[in-house]
Amino acid sequence: MRVVGLMSGTSYDAVDAAAADLSLSADGGTLRLTPLGMVSAPYPEEVRGALAAALPPAATTLADVCRLDTRIGQAFAAAAARADRELCGGRAELVASHGQTVFHWAQDGRVHGTLQLGEPAWIAERTGCPVVSGFRPRDVAAGGQGAPLVSLVDVMLLRGRPGVPAALNIGGIANVTVVRPGGGAVAFDTGPGNALIDAAVRELTGGRLGYDRDGLLAAAGRVDEELLGRLAADPYYRLAPPRTTGKELFHAGYLREHLAAGGGRGAPAAEDLAATLTLLTARTVAQALRPLRATEVFASGGGVRNPTLMGMLRAELGPSGAAVRGSEELGLPAAAKEAYAFAVLGWLTLHGLPGNAPDCTGAGGPRVLGSLTPGRRPLRLPERPEREPYALAVCG
Repeated sequence: MRVVGLMSGTSYDAVDAAAADLSLSADGGTLRLTPLGMVSAPYPEEVRGALAAALPPAATTLADVCRLDTRIGQAFAAAAARADRELCGGRAELVASHGQTVFHWAQDGRVHGTLQLGEPAWIAERTGCPVVSGFRPRDVAAGGQGAPLVSLVDVMLLRGRPGVPAALNIGGIANVTVVRPGGGAVAFDTGPGNALIDAAVRELTGGRLGYDRDGLLAAAGRVDEELLGRLAADPYYRLAPPRTTGKELFHAGYLREHLAAGGGRGAPAAEDLAATLTLLTARTVAQALRPLRATEVFASGGGVRNPTLMGMLRAELGPSGAAVRGSEELGLPAAAKEAYAFAVLGWLTLHGLPGNAPDCTGAGGPRVLGSLTPGRRPLRLPERPEREPYALAVCG
């Protein structure tokens, strides 16, 4: 089955569409994924601006939410149609859309609700394919964190590897999945990935730059140890897994508050602030991995394109720590891994199979995730496999 997975993360800079051919092995124990490629399209500037203006802690209106739901849905639809045309030869059979997270209601160590925008009807109308969307709410309703949902895919990829393998995704927020000896797993958001770095760069450059390209600002700066200490003292880092967070906590206003708490010291230079925030990400990721005794880490997400961040992470893990590798070694490009993961989750939903890992999200049990929007043809669901696939093999 040819499936297009759609993803836009907490950096909300673009919509990624990855196409995959998915099939079960003869014994049904392995789901085989053949990557067909990825296309990516930036949000139209007016959509990205409206999204940035509506995200917490900003106030918004239901009219704004309606407009964003429509325009994000149309942007996702355009990406899906392009992926079907360019990567699937017009033969895609399913689209799986994560949507754009605009609020993740985490409070007192629990997630009470979550909201993703991007109306799937626009995708179904544009592509003619059935669309699976709204993956997170069912896990939340079952008592889970609703994140990181890709942990099930990570576990399927990493099972059977020697030692204690881990997957790390550094988007706006960073998350890890660690597979323990015996097959059990733990997953959680470690804290900010690129969120605070990006917020600082945008403010310091008046919006001229959206991120620290190649980590050049951070590489030229010196870490402000006092500021780093204040930031690292956030209670979030002391919460036990499973835990999840988002830009509801780690945003530009949060950074301004911590800078103001320095009294009369004033804000550090741009390079020093970038270096401090980059080390905060590296240190909190390393502190999350170290107690779990991870032996290898497969990294993905936009953060892997920042050599300063990756160098700091390796230094924080130390010479005897986990080896940091790219997700390409597992067969999935770092920039496309999450879009491929949602293609897998969409395939599982269509086949009536659970898409969450309760050990990782804290849900009360396995759940079939998402809602299904029919395409142009009569909706006929495939037969549910006799067994749930245990492993994911990337082919080709």
